[in-house]
Amino acid sequence: MKIVFDCERMKYPFTGLFEYCHQLGLSLIKTKNNDDEISLYVRQKDQHNFDESTPFIDQNSLHKFIFPSINKNIDLWHTTHQISSYLPSNKKLIKVLTVHDLNFLHEEKSDAKRRKQVKKHQKVIDKADHIIAISAFTKHDILKNLKVNKPITVIYNGAKVEKFPEFNQPKYQPKQKFLFSLGTVIPKKNFHTLPCLLEDNDFELIIAGKEDGGYGDKIREEAIRYGVQNRVHLIGPVSSEEKYWYYNNCSAFLFPSLAEGFGIPAIEAMNFGKPVFLSKLTSLPEIGGELAYYFDSFENGHMKKVFKEGLADYEKNQPADAIIAHAQKFNWEKCAEAHWKLYHSLMM
Repeated sequence: MKIVFDCERMKYPFTGLFEYCHQLGLSLIKTKNNDDEISLYVRQKDQHNFDESTPFIDQNSLHKFIFPSINKNIDLWHTTHQISSYLPSNKKLIKVLTVHDLNFLHEEKSDAKRRKQVKKHQKVIDKADHIIAISAFTKHDILKNLKVNKPITVIYNGAKVEKFPEFNQPKYQPKQKFLFSLGTVIPKKNFHTLPCLLEDNDFELIIAGKEDGGYGDKIREEAIRYGVQNRVHLIGPVSSEEKYWYYNNCSAFLFPSLAEGFGIPAIEAMNFGKPVFLSKLTSLPEIGGELAYYFDSFENGHMKKVFKEGLADYEKNQPADAIIAHAQKFNWEKCAEAHWKLYHSLMM
């Protein structure tokens, strides 16, 4: 069987979509059978992230308008984002589509914008033969809000954090114990609810991720409101080494996101056995399971109570080993093997 795996979204570095395409692409190559072939659809400038012996199809933005003719020997094309503009027109190809989330349904958007997004998603879904959802929550959202007359398979993402035990030079070195959060700094991530947790303690708060728009200013304003502005640090994107260092050394990981299809950072942090505090919205309870602590609301008194009681519970019960065991259920090789199983089933 010959497939093409779409890595077009690797044009957005320091994002979950980059991580998804990169890690799953590597794992699909690693786990394929000898009689299977895989090519990656990716920009030339991103191909260095893979072994140079990997077959590539060069992705180009002009393909939005005129998609190149594809080798007739290709059996299956896997499009890895639900509103992709890069789909082959060859009707003989089996087309698989990954839907990560319908987060626009859970964000503060007008009804007109939601209808527009539904129409956009429906258009791409209609072209697919099979849908992959990255969580049961995402599958539920698809069935509830879109017209789907094709199978949907849930395949969970993996999570992997490379280890650099000798690394000790992060871009910002905390002066005392600290809390960590990670993600693109946009309103959906809800980071501005976190500075209140620094009242009545000595923690620093480190938020890593690219600032998009002016949302970072709202976080800083909240830090000033609580008088903790000297202990709140927005440090921008981080390298793999730095990400490892912050996960490994933080006292807890905080992820109060309003909408996630999966939430890779939560599982990354759990791989270190850390206490993880999550929003109870969308897919996060499904991913964090019983070993995470949850904010039922974002009222500051409630958040501080959950945080204080969660740290006390973690200290008392020492669940680090159980947390790590839970996190290790989500790995990219298992994810890749589930994809190959699906691809082969679609060829029968």
